[in-house]
Amino acid sequence: MKRQLNILIFFTIVVSSCLGSFSEGELLFRNGEYEKAISEFSKTLFVHVTDIKSLHLRARAYEELENFEEAFEDYKRIINIDPNYAQAHAGIGKLYWKMDNFREAEKHLLIAAKHDGGDFEILFLLGRAMLQNENYKSAEEFLGYAKEKRPKDARVYFYQGMARSALGDTFGAAGSFNMSLSLDPDNLVTLYNLGIANMATGAYHWALEDFEALLKKKPDHVDALARRGMCKKVLRNPTACNDIIQAANRGSEIARMNMEGC
Repeated sequence: MKRQLNILIFFTIVVSSCLGSFSEGELLFRNGEYEKAISEFSKTLFVHVTDIKSLHLRARAYEELENFEEAFEDYKRIINIDPNYAQAHAGIGKLYWKMDNFREAEKHLLIAAKHDGGDFEILFLLGRAMLQNENYKSAEEFLGYAKEKRPKDARVYFYQGMARSALGDTFGAAGSFNMSLSLDPDNLVTLYNLGIANMATGAYHWALEDFEALLKKKPDHVDALARRGMCKKVLRNPTACNDIIQAANRGSEIARMNMEGC
């Protein structure tokens, strides 16, 4: 009897060690221990082969380790189990994004948005993919949906400004860049694009202020120097050509294209 009890205890220990725990795998994943998390999820999936939560986090762990092929396989398995699982479609879209395949990224993110139109990350990345694919009108639309979910996220306004610029909506672009800058005042890329948008609307005084503010923070930004000179030229500032010539000598192609009259 004692021998049988010992065998039963041994068998229980062995089986327990072979069975994974989703909660343990999740903890490992959150702590950045991705290889251990994968091992734990794999144990769980050995018994519970259709456990979508384990498949999803294992795919995410593979993704963090840049094992994209394994991540793809797990996301595809999820879709085979539940074709409407938005995060699996989004996961495939994100993988294609990381591989610079923006066409496929857009396709899969669009499917994800169809199944979960309230997820900010899906809408935001979909808008950016559309921007990369020069689908500017759709990009502006989906970034607008993302903005509704997180109205204080500076990135959404920035990319919406880029889409509006491409669509020729210069006033809308200036408004978006202004809003982005109010939420993230230290973003010099946004400040530069705001200056360009203000130039496009004919607000050269404001554009001049933008480029001067940028050059105070980054004096070596030669294109900002060139554009400051261009604004000064329109405003008949006698130092305009000094800026343009200096920027051209420092390698700005924009300055070289606007040397007329200097």
